[in-house]
Amino acid sequence: MIEFRSVSKQYSAHAIALREVSLDIAKGELVYLAGPSGAGKSTLLKMIAAIERPTSGSVLVNGQDIGKLRKEGIPFLRRNLGLIFQQQKLLNDRNILANTMLPLLVTGASKAQAEQRARAALDKVGLLERAKALPLELSGGEQQRVSIARAIVNRPQIILADEPTANLDRASADKVLDALRAFHAVGVTCMISTHDEYVLDGAARVIHLDHGQLVQEQS
Repeated sequence: MIEFRSVSKQYSAHAIALREVSLDIAKGELVYLAGPSGAGKSTLLKMIAAIERPTSGSVLVNGQDIGKLRKEGIPFLRRNLGLIFQQQKLLNDRNILANTMLPLLVTGASKAQAEQRARAALDKVGLLERAKALPLELSGGEQQRVSIARAIVNRPQIILADEPTANLDRASADKVLDALRAFHAVGVTCMISTHDEYVLDGAARVIHLDHGQLVQEQS
């Protein structure tokens, strides 16, 4: 489903984010990206979503070459992706149900359909009873679970989560991870970046990056 072929990303002569990375992610896999801050984890995930393009090498997602993807093709690519970043970027002037509905409304769903699917997504992350709450009324962990609901409301084939448990207490982090693992259990391909060794305990596949290079893989 995802292929990296000798991928490098260089921002300047002294800023090289990825160096000759090659890897394959099969449909339905749960893969963790490990490594210290600045290892290249975020850049790798952003390439899958066409937020960044490779300087050299090729990235293929469902057979599409990201480096050759035209601008007008990016929204179609991202409809199959659920993106979860450290900064949730929830809209504080509307409740979490409205936040979760937004991706569907943008792609042309009716309000009734968007609300039905948003409620189902919030239910899956255990927040349906807080549907009318504003983001600032929620804890950090609850806000992150809203961002997961918003990411999966389009029923994506792939979920990309960049440090989804950063700055959360252990109990909140566990709830976020449980939600992501539940989507993997029903066949969604998941890639989760982290530098938290606790998260990696018992993981089936871990790809370790350091200074932009793939230094180790365990499975």
